Amino acid sequence: MSDPKLRRVHKPYHNKVSILIPARNEAHNILNLLRSIHAQDYHNYEVIILDDNSTDDTLALCEDFAAKHPKCSVIKGKPLPPGWLGKNYACYQLAKKAQGEYLLFLDADEQVADGLINSALHRMHLRDLGMLSLFSNQEMHSLGEHLVVPLMHYILLNLLPLQLVYLVRNRAIAAASGQFMLFEAVAYHRHQWHQQVKQKVVEDVEIMRLVKEEGLRAETLLANRLISCRAYTGYEDALNGFSRDVLAAFNYNVLSLLVYLMILLGGPLIILTTLNTGLIALMCGLIILSRIMISLSAGQSAWKNVLLHPLQMFSLMLISFLSIQRYLTKTTVWKGRRV
Repeated sequence: MSDPKLRRVHKPYHNKVSILIPARNEAHNILNLLRSIHAQDYHNYEVIILDDNSTDDTLALCEDFAAKHPKCSVIKGKPLPPGWLGKNYACYQLAKKAQGEYLLFLDADEQVADGLINSALHRMHLRDLGMLSLFSNQEMHSLGEHLVVPLMHYILLNLLPLQLVYLVRNRAIAAASGQFMLFEAVAYHRHQWHQQVKQKVVEDVEIMRLVKEEGLRAETLLANRLISCRAYTGYEDALNGFSRDVLAAFNYNVLSLLVYLMILLGGPLIILTTLNTGLIALMCGLIILSRIMISLSAGQSAWKNVLLHPLQMFSLMLISFLSIQRYLTKTTVWKGRRV
């Protein structure tokens, strides 16, 4: 299996980077991100936070931080117009305010490490990219999170060797994470990527497809511990969040998802019914090997993922059922809004 990680690079870059953060009810997360940005080793940047009509203390906390840090500013989001989803409109507004040569969109529940921006800019220059996206290292603090969160990397790296996103220009080969999306600003402003996907639930993958469709180079990598994120805070939260995204990996094709589940889950069950110990041992060995390799690439505990594999597969069935049911009935809700 390939090891598609963003490599740490110490070569200094000096391009101005606009770090753009949409925030909706992120009072418990956003200061950790802002402090980690302030503490990192890149200095030519601006931070713009958009408060997306939060009902908690997000706005007050951000305004207080900005008052003490001149590179940081806060804007209040405009009311959501018809035809837009909340995060897409927030990112669109943020880009309008940005002054940087590069636009970096981050989620509010992350933390960044030294070397992130230099390493990302090096990759942009090295491969002449119009877009670079990173899958962050996932922090998990509860059993419920361990039962769901590792599935993101497991499905991603099972379905698609990430190097193909860069090597194959066809828009069908696409993967991206909205947790980190870095754009060359001129191309972004020319194409207005978020405006083009204003109604898309999983906007990151759709933008990747558009970037490739326009003939620009794009790449998706693993963050290599340069970004960390605790995306969910328990089993129910993780189920709801992951069920919003899983169909996007199959281009919203319900049949494709069902076929994948039949192969991934039905295949081992069929082998078990043969009672052939050699065949069963081979199957178990392949599953264990794949879990170890993917876990190590994702910076996760290999032994936990091997031990919890059967329960994670049950969670995947539940997630898939919820995803299909909500997709067909158009009842997906995120951050208090129907999407």
